Amino acid sequence: MQPYPLWKTLTLVFVTLLGVLYALPNIYGQAPAVQVNTLSGDPLPSDFDATTEAALTAASLKAETSHAEKKHWVLRFASPEDQLKAADVLKRALGNSYIVALATDAKTPAWLLALGAKPMSLGLDLRGGVHFLLEVDIADAKKAAAQRYVTDIPNFLRKENIRYTGRRQDGETTVLEFADGALRESARKAIAKEFPELALDLPASSLTLTAKLTDVEIKRIVDFAVEQNLTTLRNRVNQLGVAEPLVQRQGLNRIVVQLPAVQDTTRIKDLLGATATLEYRAVEDSGAAADSAAASGIIPPGTDLFFTREGRRPALLKKEIIAAGVNLVDATATVDENGNPAVSVKLDSPGGKRMYDFTSKNVGKPMAVLFKEIVYETNYNAEGVPLREKRNVEEIISIATIQGIFGNQFRTTGLESKEAQSLSVLLKAGALAAPVEIVEERTVGPSLGADNIEKGFTAALLGLAMVSVFMAVYYRVFGLFAIAALVLNLVLVVAVLSLIGAALTVPGIAGIVLHMGIAVDANVLIYERIREELRNGVKPHEAIQHGYDRAFLTIADANVTVLIGTVMLFALGAGPVKGFAITLAIGILTSQFTAIVGSRALAQLVFGRKTRLKDLPIW
Repeated sequence: MQPYPLWKTLTLVFVTLLGVLYALPNIYGQAPAVQVNTLSGDPLPSDFDATTEAALTAASLKAETSHAEKKHWVLRFASPEDQLKAADVLKRALGNSYIVALATDAKTPAWLLALGAKPMSLGLDLRGGVHFLLEVDIADAKKAAAQRYVTDIPNFLRKENIRYTGRRQDGETTVLEFADGALRESARKAIAKEFPELALDLPASSLTLTAKLTDVEIKRIVDFAVEQNLTTLRNRVNQLGVAEPLVQRQGLNRIVVQLPAVQDTTRIKDLLGATATLEYRAVEDSGAAADSAAASGIIPPGTDLFFTREGRRPALLKKEIIAAGVNLVDATATVDENGNPAVSVKLDSPGGKRMYDFTSKNVGKPMAVLFKEIVYETNYNAEGVPLREKRNVEEIISIATIQGIFGNQFRTTGLESKEAQSLSVLLKAGALAAPVEIVEERTVGPSLGADNIEKGFTAALLGLAMVSVFMAVYYRVFGLFAIAALVLNLVLVVAVLSLIGAALTVPGIAGIVLHMGIAVDANVLIYERIREELRNGVKPHEAIQHGYDRAFLTIADANVTVLIGTVMLFALGAGPVKGFAITLAIGILTSQFTAIVGSRALAQLVFGRKTRLKDLPIW
């Protein structure tokens, strides 16, 4: 046989050692832990270790290890029972300023962690937790966008000195009325230039102009609403302190939220579905005119009727919004000069400019703070079946006289203490661009996750054993080479999954088991080619050489076609399908190396130096 290149042997040894090194942390496993971080997201105090140790000691508990990790503090415990007790103790001891969450902590030795080696992260179906599928109300997003033009277009026409006689909203269409055709045509040209995202129409039957969103703009609005909600939900989930959460888009208007190690879903559902926000509006009237509108139901044009939280007194607010939740940059719970709960608010540049312009012209006039929230409540029918209902809360939390000019920083009062804290968290996380509804909810218990791990591990071992028996019996010594290459392949797959941080799921385990057959299939092609060469009278050394060289392109072609399928699965699939595609794709790529380079190096080592080789143990 031709001498095997030294660089290939060294590459095989290097890759093997590297694979073993980065797969090794998975042997040590993970321990139950408690993760603590501040509600505000600020760094933990320097004496935090002493604080947690004192609280645990008082409850006769002790953590195995306690260390800082990024902005979190992680305490590892010997058993799940100690973990649960410690979480309760720390919640009581640390108060509402900290978030205490259940988590897991790797038992990996420090020297491996220093090299960047860490165990694979486990998916929800293997470690337990909750799974939510949220649906974004895109109809509400389109309606909200259309409503803005009922105000924006008339404001623009007034600036352009183009007079209109009436305005109204008809579904998602804004309708403007004009006195004559010349004014209507002038308005059409001006609006078309200023608002290119609108489709304009001039009905022949009346002197009206209709404006509605184009299909392209509607798609942009829907995409923006879903992406904005995605960002907001990620921020909210991060404030829960859950370790390794998953928040990702699925399809047109759905979002998947997976929270490992969480079992109590009550607070989670409240936080995910809440759409609390504030609107700052000018007050048209809070006296007799508002009382009359509340009694008769006839609301003057350009205003909306709301009621105050305290006393349920009616007030007419102008439709124009000075600033809203989308303009909020930061919000912090605080107290005013009288010690009452308040929220300190900071606006972005556009919102701050509008607030400055408004307060500059309206010192001494009232401005209202409108609190808006969508609340989901669970009620039960006569059969005891839970019914989740949506309720809109819209109430004025304060009407105050503008005492001076201010812009992007000010303070909102009129809140209860708990409400101020909750509102500041929601506002800091960001406002949802459109309401979301939980359409699917699943809870996976820790014991079920452990059972899935055990069954998956057993399935992988059985698959490996059955493939090994077949190869050893059918191809004898060369079958042993294939088994060694397959074991190395599994080590490399685990190492790559650990390095890239991909979460291993039950479908992912299925992908690993399936790829065993694909990996061995490459060796089958090589060995059958060697047999064919031997039947044709080729000498053993040359048969080995031809078998590996000539089967290479066939193996590569087969792997590329399977890889194309897995890429499509990953691109178009969701959740479990992606997990399956990732492990299968990694296995295909590593098998190309182990089946050809690995098994060939073993064949070279065993048969390469035998000068009088008459036959091969492959029959």
